[in-house]
Amino acid sequence: MPRISLIAAVLLAANVAFAQAPAAPEAPEKPSATVMVPVVGKVFGAGSVQWRTDVDLINNLGRPVKVMLSLPTAPNPDDAWIFFQLPAGATQRFTDVIAAFNMDRALSPLMVKTLDSKQPIRVNATVYAVKLDEPTTPIHPEPIAVAYADAFYPLRALYGLSFSDDFRTNIGLANLGENPALFTIALQRVSGRNIAVTQLTVPPGTLWHTSIQALFPLITKGEDFSLLIETASRSTYVYGSVIENATNNARFIEPAIAANIQSASTSQ
Repeated sequence: MPRISLIAAVLLAANVAFAQAPAAPEAPEKPSATVMVPVVGKVFGAGSVQWRTDVDLINNLGRPVKVMLSLPTAPNPDDAWIFFQLPAGATQRFTDVIAAFNMDRALSPLMVKTLDSKQPIRVNATVYAVKLDEPTTPIHPEPIAVAYADAFYPLRALYGLSFSDDFRTNIGLANLGENPALFTIALQRVSGRNIAVTQLTVPPGTLWHTSIQALFPLITKGEDFSLLIETASRSTYVYGSVIENATNNARFIEPAIAANIQSASTSQ
């Protein structure tokens, strides 16, 4: 066989062998578990106060675990993370958790991921206000309900809302997905009967936190209102907070699953 033909045959054989070689197996995805705190923050509020959040992480899994904290709607989310190992039985407390990320001001959900484990560690979160002239004295700390599983449901409701001379209400809508999320929001005093309906689109990677009056500017005062919130976007979270104007005592409102309620846009 001529030399050139021999080289061609060798190269052809090598190409065939390479094409038939099995692909390298993908590394199995390591287990992890995520707990979501709907909102943590360090922001200024009415009445010359600053709102802060404390977070406690308790390793009740019986072995050391690696933990990662992240703020997905922070100004620079790629830099907003903390990674550490938590020994078995240990508790890690973050007083003013936003400060632990070296931030002076931020408002975001907090993702607590337990690595190499299908079970999450226990997470406690507390929100409170401090007077600017007494920053070490918290005002009426209020627990925040955290989500240990997927909190999505197409219809969610916030009950017990007030806006008056005595109380104010803030609403939070978080979109942690990659696409804009459309929310349809109905204000109700009696279940199933809308007083007003509005829609808004929250961009991806955004927490929209505002007063209920901003949603419904024509509604001036009221007690014991509810919001019915509808969206088809999965990576979304909602919450409310009712604050007493005189004391800045806050009450966190956890969303309820509105399984047996009509669409927010069609309820009458």
